[in-house]
Amino acid sequence: LAKNGYGIVPFDQKADIYVVNTCSVTNIADRKTRQMIHRARTLNPDAVIVAAGCYVNTHGEPETGSEGADICIVNEKKKDIVRVLNDHFAQRKEEAGDLSLCEASGLKEALHTRCFIKVQDGCDQFCTYCIIPYARGRICSRPVREITAEIEEYVKEGYKEFVPTGIHISSYGKDRPEDGEDILELIRRISGIQGVKRLRLSSLEPRIITEEFAGALREVRQLCPHFHLSLQSGSDSVLKRMNRHYTVDEFAEAAAILRRYFGDPAITTDIITGFPGETTGEFEETVAFVESIGFYETHIFKYSRRKGTAADKMEGQLTEAVKHERSLRLLDINKKKKREFEDRHIADGKTVEVLFEDVEEIGERPCRTGYTREYIKVYDESGFRNAGDTAEGTMERQGDIILFRGGS
Repeated sequence: LAKNGYGIVPFDQKADIYVVNTCSVTNIADRKTRQMIHRARTLNPDAVIVAAGCYVNTHGEPETGSEGADICIVNEKKKDIVRVLNDHFAQRKEEAGDLSLCEASGLKEALHTRCFIKVQDGCDQFCTYCIIPYARGRICSRPVREITAEIEEYVKEGYKEFVPTGIHISSYGKDRPEDGEDILELIRRISGIQGVKRLRLSSLEPRIITEEFAGALREVRQLCPHFHLSLQSGSDSVLKRMNRHYTVDEFAEAAAILRRYFGDPAITTDIITGFPGETTGEFEETVAFVESIGFYETHIFKYSRRKGTAADKMEGQLTEAVKHERSLRLLDINKKKKREFEDRHIADGKTVEVLFEDVEEIGERPCRTGYTREYIKVYDESGFRNAGDTAEGTMERQGDIILFRGGS
């Protein structure tokens, strides 16, 4: 949009156009989508409001339009947003004569350091709780040459860390097997681009982690030792009802393989609490498993009932009170395990590499924040770091935050 002459302004200011890139993964996401559309209408009743993405796919254009959206764009057409807007304003001008948009003040962005690159869309897994395969469709992978060309342009703009993302990146390339491009080939090609200093993977399926795969990853020097493996439950019986295609033993082996090849990497995960029929015993299995694996971070979600999914029709739907209680218990474990991981890395006294990004205040002191390769957040009090700088040093805990101690 910016490259086509549109001025970018903050969402909470009066604007001519508001674009809400919607999510529909949970009922809460649906509600937030509706709230954002209504907020935009309140900010400027005369604005053109665009709703794009999953909410439009799952709820349809008529319902999305009834919420206040003037233009509805499904996921497959998001790339056409400039053309859609230009056509919309051309039609309005034809109908109402000359239209002048209020003067837009361009928003100068701070230097960014981490860039998320979408490499694929869609999912063929059909987990029983998930609406995404219906909203996003079958897997569709972008060609490697297209992805690497995009990254080369971002490198020129100063980006140093790249995160390939998608709905199910472990399936990357499976829709085009004749091209011989899989997720490992993509990682190798990205790492070969001059200027790519870091490469961080988003969510992986446990089944993709083999000795061969981990060994190949270890050869990629830019790859950060930070792996997000989706678990969802530590109970085999719940995993089977979820239609997840692995067992807890297979997940544990995947974590063990990563530790054999990367020492003490950050392993993070997702857990859904309160899945239909989850008994107290099954939940206790999850608690014990999370304790035993020792995740760096565990992202906990209360099961959200989604119309159109198999889990919506399952018996044994749990109350919000039960989901909340179980979520709180896992959050306590997460807090403890996260601190244990950080303190273990601090106690080692090893030299860590930090890529600096934002500025936050501690008390009244502005500090530059950054992340280690394991994605441990640190604060630097020196005052001479800039966004995009990298430095090596050690870490020191001060209460709930971690200070960086290092040279220039």
